[in-house]
Amino acid sequence: MFDILVYLFENYGAFNACADADALTRKLTAAGFPKDEITDALAWLQGLQRVTEDASVVNEATPGAFRVYAGFEVERLGSAAVGFLAFLESAGQLSATQREIVIERALAVADAPVSLDKLKVIVLMVLWCQEADIDVLVLEELLDDGEERLLH
Repeated sequence: MFDILVYLFENYGAFNACADADALTRKLTAAGFPKDEITDALAWLQGLQRVTEDASVVNEATPGAFRVYAGFEVERLGSAAVGFLAFLESAGQLSATQREIVIERALAVADAPVSLDKLKVIVLMVLWCQEADIDVLVLEELLDDGEERLLH
């Protein structure tokens, strides 16, 4: 499923990831993705669209405020994911509302704990569907495949 989400982002930069499911199915089938993965990815994207539309605006965090995670959230997300979300929020790259959407979508994934690589894709998809501005350095971090980089 995550390969499909990354494929959509990389190949349809200006394309609405929350668009018509039939059109996406045809494009993904033509690209060679398995039907079951396509079904999972589209269900996940439809859930993202629903949650985004239903999201109520959370008030801006006041200085010193922090999010307390429930035990099951920490268990499902993992400490690396919780730390990464805190980093993005403190850097101003993720609003409180976006954070809650990311958490909801991460909890919708069958894997537990959610790997940091998968969480990055989830963050990327949430920001992409909301057409949010993404800092170039944050975008590089979200797209980082974990391979060693050459320093110039």
